[in-house]
Amino acid sequence: MSELPTNTTNKPTQTNGNDKANAKVEDKLDPKVSIDMEAPEFKDFAKSMVDYIAEYLENIRDRRVLPEVKPGYLKPLIPDAAPEKPESWQDVMQDIERVIMPGVTHWHSPKFHAYFPTANSYPAIVADMLSGAIACIGFTWIASPACTELEVAMMDWLGKMIDLPSEFLACSGGKGGGVIQGTASESTLVALLGAKAKKVKEVQAEHPDWDEHTIIGKLVGYCSDQAHSSVERAGLLGGVKLRSVPSDNSRMRGEALEKAIKEDLENGLIPFYAVVTLGTTNSCAFDRLDECGPVGNKHSVWMHVDAAYAGSAFICPEYRHLMKGIETADSFNFNPHKWMLVNFDCSAMWLKDPSWVVNAFNVDPLYLKHDMQGSAPDYRHWQIPLGRRFRALKLWFVLRLYGVENLQAHIRRHCNFATQFGELAVADSRFELAAEVNMGLVCFRLKGSNERNEALLKRINGRGNIHMVPAKIKDVYFLRMAVCSRFTKSEDMVYTWNEVSAAATEEIEAAK
Repeated sequence: MSELPTNTTNKPTQTNGNDKANAKVEDKLDPKVSIDMEAPEFKDFAKSMVDYIAEYLENIRDRRVLPEVKPGYLKPLIPDAAPEKPESWQDVMQDIERVIMPGVTHWHSPKFHAYFPTANSYPAIVADMLSGAIACIGFTWIASPACTELEVAMMDWLGKMIDLPSEFLACSGGKGGGVIQGTASESTLVALLGAKAKKVKEVQAEHPDWDEHTIIGKLVGYCSDQAHSSVERAGLLGGVKLRSVPSDNSRMRGEALEKAIKEDLENGLIPFYAVVTLGTTNSCAFDRLDECGPVGNKHSVWMHVDAAYAGSAFICPEYRHLMKGIETADSFNFNPHKWMLVNFDCSAMWLKDPSWVVNAFNVDPLYLKHDMQGSAPDYRHWQIPLGRRFRALKLWFVLRLYGVENLQAHIRRHCNFATQFGELAVADSRFELAAEVNMGLVCFRLKGSNERNEALLKRINGRGNIHMVPAKIKDVYFLRMAVCSRFTKSEDMVYTWNEVSAAATEEIEAAK
């Protein structure tokens, strides 16, 4: 071991506060304990976790789908404060089953039928590992060029898979392009803010004497009465009025939208934005984009298409008729993280003219400027947050390792399972369908009162073997059975129906 250098000048060594502080820290550190987890230990830990993940997912159907814990269950299972000394990764692994799993609702179980699916696949999990290792914050092109450029390419791949018009694609050489948002809710808000900025500019050009506050006070947007609650929330966050348009058989029609717009124009309001939903949350109904789009175009209303769940099905040619009229849209969004085997979060959004969004969000401090600005998108201008993860890796891995044909097969399997369950429901004279079976969703109910169906759902979820949630349309309460797991098999539909049937028998007997 080499000796420390000596002070040969006989002058006092100069020190500062930081040196003293560092010395104190060094004195307290145990030289035998590494601050960081070293690579060999990381490999062992990661291998153990990969084994655990595979075992968990491959045997997930054996777990109770809905946890039995009560609020506050976790607090007594962990210490009140973080440990002063590092613990072993083996201890952490052991605590997953003791602390975490008792409170997990198993979304990827074939017995989970609530909400809509959230996607999951091994390629996407591995891609997230790589994203976590690279750990870039891709707010500008220069912050990590691969992060931006792969996203541009993947959004073009995805757009071509669903046959989007070329005006939406960066590869067209026009203004259009795609971006990965966190959720469909973010996409709805981003589109609304872009539409708001565009309409304010248009009105200011026509009425130079009107101030921005006056114009914004007159803006009004539109959506179906079956649209997701996030649309209403976007209006609140955007500080504008949103009008609910009455639906016809759960679909917004062009005539109803036209009527609402004309009424508002007569009242001195300024229509600026409309959301067309392709695959509503309640019943997977499809607004008539082919009717609503031309109405919006005629009145210079920004048309945003929310296909959060059902959009994945458009990779199958037989479902693309449901997006008829897409050429009339200004923005389009769906979530590969719902039904296309790409883990959350990955919400794909395309804009024909992103400049309205970019200009609305453009805050360009000196420290974020770079020499290549304008040569490639800086995605911080396309979204609400500044930072963003390397999410395009998940799309790249999934699209390459599955291929379009296998992704199409996955969608078709789920649709067939829903058809199977619907047939089981109508074969039982006690039940009725509450809506047409669409995609991977079945809406059904016991014949009779809403209260009877509320009691049935409570009994089904209380048994703990399957999990569903309800919905209500025009004051009719019903149960929703969504096919959610990539592990689902035909026999799972039989199992789920048997659970529903048994619960119904119990409920009917209890009501006597």
